[in-house]
Amino acid sequence: MLTTILFAPLVGALVCGLMWKFIGEKAAMVFATALLFLSCLLSWIVFLTHDPYVTEQVQLLRWIESGSLLTEWSIRLDRLTSTMLIVVTTVSALVHLYSFGYMDHDPQWREDEVYKPRFFAYLSFFTFAMLMLVTADNLLQLFFGWEGVGVASYLLIGFYYRKPSAGAAAMKAFIVNRVGDFGFLLGIFALFFLVDSIQFRDIFAAAPDIAATQLEFMGGTFNAAELVAVLLFIGAMGKSAQLGLHTWLPDAMEGPTPVSALIHAATMVTAGVFLVCRMSPVMEFAPNAMAFVVLIGAATAFVAATIGLVQNDIKRVIAYSTMSQLGYMFVAAGLGAYSVAMFHLFTHAFFKAMLFLGAGSVIHAMHHEQDMRNYGGLRKKIPLTFWAMMIGTLAITGVGIPLLYLGFPVGFAGFVSKDAVIEVAYAGTAGGFAFWALVVAATLTSFYSWRLMFLTFYGTPRGNMHAHDHAHESPRVMTVPLGVLAVGSVLAGMVWYGGFFKSQESVDDFFGNVPVAEHALIDRDLPGAAHAAGEGEAHDRPVQVPGRGAIYIGPENHIIHEAHEVPVWVKLSPFVAMLLGLGTAWLFYIRNPALPRQWAANLSPLHRFLLNKWYFDEIYQFLWVNPARFLGRLFWRRGDGDVIDGSINGVAMGIVPFFTRALNRAQSGYIFTYAFTMVLGIVALITWMTFAQAN
Repeated sequence: MLTTILFAPLVGALVCGLMWKFIGEKAAMVFATALLFLSCLLSWIVFLTHDPYVTEQVQLLRWIESGSLLTEWSIRLDRLTSTMLIVVTTVSALVHLYSFGYMDHDPQWREDEVYKPRFFAYLSFFTFAMLMLVTADNLLQLFFGWEGVGVASYLLIGFYYRKPSAGAAAMKAFIVNRVGDFGFLLGIFALFFLVDSIQFRDIFAAAPDIAATQLEFMGGTFNAAELVAVLLFIGAMGKSAQLGLHTWLPDAMEGPTPVSALIHAATMVTAGVFLVCRMSPVMEFAPNAMAFVVLIGAATAFVAATIGLVQNDIKRVIAYSTMSQLGYMFVAAGLGAYSVAMFHLFTHAFFKAMLFLGAGSVIHAMHHEQDMRNYGGLRKKIPLTFWAMMIGTLAITGVGIPLLYLGFPVGFAGFVSKDAVIEVAYAGTAGGFAFWALVVAATLTSFYSWRLMFLTFYGTPRGNMHAHDHAHESPRVMTVPLGVLAVGSVLAGMVWYGGFFKSQESVDDFFGNVPVAEHALIDRDLPGAAHAAGEGEAHDRPVQVPGRGAIYIGPENHIIHEAHEVPVWVKLSPFVAMLLGLGTAWLFYIRNPALPRQWAANLSPLHRFLLNKWYFDEIYQFLWVNPARFLGRLFWRRGDGDVIDGSINGVAMGIVPFFTRALNRAQSGYIFTYAFTMVLGIVALITWMTFAQAN
């Protein structure tokens, strides 16, 4: 079953890419999509039936053997893997189905061009690479999938290869991710140096020893666990678009909208969060590195939310929302609440994929217009899309009934998981920067999410009236995936709240960390025993062995218990933030639509600052791109042009002709001149031989 889940997308990619000419364009696309739905069905079966206390390892083949490096291509199945399997395959299967409608008669291609099999092949290959990443049993296999999704994202973002902006965006995504990957590789090298293995079971077992080791790096001495954790997180920063390595994400919107849903909602950009959670046995021994993760995550959530306020492209608004929500996940992971990070990853996949696909439906209805300022009044034109995006907006802004607890909080998926992250942030930082950054980001998220809804579906039509007059609902092949994702956006948080956040005991049971029976048998005086949270009553938790279970909770990690004991006002703060953002957006875009223009004029420097995305691109252009171009031109014009080409040209057109002309003068054409020259040569030779013999 596991091998079918993994290789079904690869078979679909090969059939679509290589055999569509033999079986037909439509047949190849249907075949690839059917295999994705098969993989999705089997993933759900695995998720619902797998025993979390049993970590299965299925060896596929022996891969690389070199010295002490022994790597196998194996599938590692635990709760982390099974969670990611359903996220990746569910979203990918629905994106495949949605693409039948969205990519039909794409204006970027001529009628006689065949492009859809190639697009579906790229989608399926991307899914295979992502599945290889999440099922990896060692770091090399994980890195292979990591680079595979990088290649696939390059192909998908640049799919409209005739658009210069699409090609530039694909190159930017590829290059920026390579910067992060360099740090990731250094982390892998360091772990192999320390453990003499890159197998997860060996690394996890050696985690305490790694934490007790000092390592020299770049002229300094660092704790090995801290150094490795930072290097691995640098890789995660690139893949998950965290502040500093985030500039590729908004430009990646140049790809087709289904690509945005697949890459930027639930799969590739969440790989960094998955990596941090997978490496929790090492991360738990690196408190300084984890503090760095929290800082970057909180800053990312805040900065991305501020930029999202002023974006006018509907896809870029959702892209910055994705970047912001990823910051939430890293804050939770950095504070040791790995289950909460995975919880928000899980719920976010449903509502963010739906928002992207809903945006694609709007773009499809408006003849590929993406500027929200040219929308308005579409609520009755595309009602199914409207309600889908309304549910997604209710989920991402965190709409629910605060303080009502029926064994689980009552609300949309984002209400349950995002509130959990904010409560963890308060508990883990004592109400510090990360908590307030996330609360402010929640307010801004509510504002720009409702701004998107009001500009798109309410008010009077704006822009091209012909497009408005002919706007119509998307075909069923596009609206059905929206309906499926809507169900997840409503129920995912409430249904799986217990396993991800309800109590430390329920989290341990869900992730297979510590058997429930051991909670009752633990000696309360056991040295290092951690304090876990029960429902209303604290109890002691046994010390977990690193590598046992899908995530590792250190003996001093009480974050789940402490998050449930935060003050009531902290629990209410996300809901208040949502109301504040909703009220402000209603005032600006429904009650008095003239206000945004007035505020933009009165706060022109701030508006320009946010519109230019905090000038990150301009700063990088000045610091890196311009110097690189200068050196490139220098080596091209002076090195290649003047030195290399100049030397060759100088010899060919200067020295050689000079000697040629000199020798030409010796060519008189008279026989007696040649005979005289020969006689002189013979005399010189005899003279030299005579003197040489005499000596």
